[in-house]
Amino acid sequence: MATGDSGFTAAGLRTLRDVLARHVDSGKIPGVVALVGRGEETHVEAIGTMRHDGGAPMSRDTIFRMASTSKPVTVAAAMVLLDECRLRLDDPVDPWLPELADRRVLKRPDGPLEDTVPARRPITVRDLLTSTFGLGTDFELLHAPISAATFERTDYSVASGPAPEPDEWMRRLGELPLSYQPGQRWQYDLSHEVLGVLVSRVTGRPLETFLRERVLDPLGMEDTGFHVPADKIDRLPPLYGPDPRTGEFFRMLLDHGMHGTERILSRPAVELMTTNRLTPEQQAARTGMYRNIAHLAAGQGQHGGWGFGMAVRTDRGDYAPLGQFGWDGGTGTTAYADPSGRITGILLTQVGMSTPDSARLVHDFWTTLYRATA
Repeated sequence: MATGDSGFTAAGLRTLRDVLARHVDSGKIPGVVALVGRGEETHVEAIGTMRHDGGAPMSRDTIFRMASTSKPVTVAAAMVLLDECRLRLDDPVDPWLPELADRRVLKRPDGPLEDTVPARRPITVRDLLTSTFGLGTDFELLHAPISAATFERTDYSVASGPAPEPDEWMRRLGELPLSYQPGQRWQYDLSHEVLGVLVSRVTGRPLETFLRERVLDPLGMEDTGFHVPADKIDRLPPLYGPDPRTGEFFRMLLDHGMHGTERILSRPAVELMTTNRLTPEQQAARTGMYRNIAHLAAGQGQHGGWGFGMAVRTDRGDYAPLGQFGWDGGTGTTAYADPSGRITGILLTQVGMSTPDSARLVHDFWTTLYRATA
C-alpha cells in the first residue's frame, strides 16, 4: 500500500531491506545500517554483524568511519563563518594561512618542482570551498613529481606515525608549488583539510570544538566526532579492505538551514553549498577522475557538478534526479539528499571502496530507494 507523497511504499521498503540483506548474505559485507527519509517519515534498517566472523549485531547506534562523507560537515563550519561575515568568498586566505601566500605554480603540472611561475592571483576562500585552490588528488598527475612531493609532505598513516599538528602540516604544504593556477582545476580532497585549518585559525579554536558548538550539538549529533571515546569503542566495527542515528545533517540542508525552530545555516548558505559551482572545464576534470575508477563507474562520482564540499547532480545518469546533493566515503559510506522529492538517504558499512563490493551495494541502495517512492 502506498504511503503517499510524503513517504515510501510498504512494498518498496520491504524490497530495500531484501536488497541490503542480499549483500550481507553474500558474505562480502558483514553488516549495514541504512536510514531513508521522505517528508516526515524516517525508516532505519540495521542488518548483519559488526565483524566478518560474527560478533555483535549492527544496531542504530553503531559508530562508523565517515571518511569523505564528512566533507559537507567541515564545509558547514566554514558556511557559519560566511554567514557571520567573518569570512568572505573572494577574500584571499593569506591573512589566516600565510603559508599559502605568494604561491609559485608549476609551468607544467607534470613538470619538475623547480620549474615554476608566480601565481596569477592569491588563493581565495572560494577556491578552498570548490576544491580548486591548485593542489589535490588528480589521477592525471599520479606519476608526476608534484603528487609524490604532496604525499611525502602532507600524508600520514599508522605506519608513518601520528598526524602532525595543523601548523606543522601547513608549513609542509607551504613548501610545495601549486600544480595549477588558483581557481583553474578541480582536484580532490586536500582543500578540505586546508579549510579545516582555516576555520580553526579564524575562530581561534580547534575545528572539532567549533563544529561541536555550532553544528553537531545543535543537530543532536552526539556520536559524531574525530575520535571515538573509550566508553564507546565497543560500538565501532573494524574497517575492512583488500590486505547514525537520525540523519539530521542532511535533513537540515533540505530544510534550508533550519533544525526544528533553530537556524543552523542561512538559506543562501545552503543554496551555495548545494548548487553546482564548477565551470564546464572543471566539471570535465572531476568527471574524468571517477571514470578512471572502473568499479565506481556505475554511479558514484558521476554526478556532473560540485558545490561546496559535495557533489550536485547536473546529469541524469541513473535513478536520482537533477539537484540531488551529497557524497560518498572511501570506507563504504554514502549520504545524499534530494530537494525535489524531499528524500534523504544514508548507508553505512565497514567495507572500504577499494573493492567493488561496497560500491555495488551503494548503487543498489540508491536504485532501490528511488523505487520505494513510486
